Amino acid sequence: MTDKRIVLSTAGSQDEARKLAQHLVEHQLAACVNIIPHIESIYRWQGKMESSTEWLLLIKTTQEKFPAVRDAIRHLHSYDVPECIALVIEDGSAPYLDWIAQSVK
Repeated sequence: MTDKRIVLSTAGSQDEARKLAQHLVEHQLAACVNIIPHIESIYRWQGKMESSTEWLLLIKTTQEKFPAVRDAIRHLHSYDVPECIALVIEDGSAPYLDWIAQSVK
């Protein structure tokens, strides 16, 4: 197991996804953010079934930086309850994992 994390979040528009990604990388909270466009999300919100098109963000960061990533998402996001889920990266290419660490100093 490593101290590296992939954080999942969604955004309601491409502009919002880019704004979040650029902020996280610019402030060295993430090494990289992949934006996957036009996913369909089906969920329950305030007692009703909802469906919407969203943009999925795959955020590469470290365990140490995760709290700051979570806070930035909460602060910058337009949703009342933005998704922010951290997944542990069990293993990976050593050079890539080192690059993540160097990028979020």
